[in-house]
This record gives sequence, C-alpha cells and structure tokens, in this order.
Amino acid sequence: MNQKTEVDARGLTCPKPVIQTKKAMDQLTSGIVTTIVDNDTARENVIKYAKSQNFRYEVKQADGFYYIDIYKTEVMFDAEIMPQPKPKLSEIVILVGKNTFGEGDETLGEVLIKGYFYTLTELEPYPKSILFVNSGVQLTVEGSPVLEHLRLLESTGVEILSCGTCLDYYKIKEKLAVGGVGNMYAIVETMHKAKNTIRI
Repeated sequence: MNQKTEVDARGLTCPKPVIQTKKAMDQLTSGIVTTIVDNDTARENVIKYAKSQNFRYEVKQADGFYYIDIYKTEVMFDAEIMPQPKPKLSEIVILVGKNTFGEGDETLGEVLIKGYFYTLTELEPYPKSILFVNSGVQLTVEGSPVLEHLRLLESTGVEILSCGTCLDYYKIKEKLAVGGVGNMYAIVETMHKAKNTIRI
C-alpha cells in the first residue's frame, strides 16, 4: 500500500531537513514523502539526498515554500526472515582535538560541533572509535553539548576514548560522563589499526 508522509522542515537549519527526510524514507515501504522547506540551501540538500538514493522527486513552490515530493517503490521485507540489521561500524577512527569544529569564530565552532555529532548519529556506518585529546575531552564530560549523541554512538558499539593526561590537565577526569580513559599508547595503537583516521 502506498503511503504518504509529510516532513515539515520549515525553519530548520542543515542538516536537519535532510536527516528528517531520510528518517521518513527509511520508515516507508512504498509511497511518497513530501518535505517542506523554506530556503534554497535546504531544498538543494534534500534534492541531493534524493538523487544519491536514486529516488524520483518533484519540486513545487507555493506561498514562499518548497514542496519536495520523493517517491519510493515497494520493497519486500519480512522482519522474521530478514530482521532489521544492527548499525554497522566502519574501520574509520575520528580524532577530536578540540571542543569546537573548524578554525575561526569560536561561537560558530560550538554550533558546528553540535551539528557534526548529531549528523554522525544519523549516518551509517558509524566510526569504529572516536578519540578525544586536548580540549576535545571537554566534550565527553558532564555538561557537554554533545553528550547525548556520544552516548547513543557508544550504545551501538562505537568506542569512545578520552586522553587521561588531557582530562587531568583540565581537572575534569571525575566529570567524565561517556566512554573510557585512555593513554597515548592506546590512542596511537587505535589510530595505527584503523584504515583511516579523520581529524576534526
């Protein structure tokens, strides 16, 4: 049976319109997801997502908003025969060297780091390990703006490791709220075993 789902992404900043669209499409067996956005950037990103999945799409504009219809054909799926797979882990390690994302304005970097880890929870395969060093360890302690996302990743099997020397330097080891404490040997060994290390 064809289903119709609407995703109202008006007022949302990227990558949320794409992530919400993807969630709706993943829950759909066959039918149409209509995503409503209010800016060109969100429209283009949702279209890019549809193209990347080889979904047919149509875009309409009315009252200053964009209505993007994305079509999904029926896929036979029997949960008893083919249960929903667990999240997959890649051979990639992510090294987090600071508590913001990118260079430049710190306030913007704080916003971007939240968006980065939120997006990381929505895309598979997940990294095998996430290593936190220097001020990056501030993201794994109580009060961290990304703590919820890190706990979700850890629950799927992602290794979360914070540099013990760094935690001691910032005097926050007792506030560690996710993952474990590692030394430089463990960090280097994890990086050496990885197929690729991404530094942010």
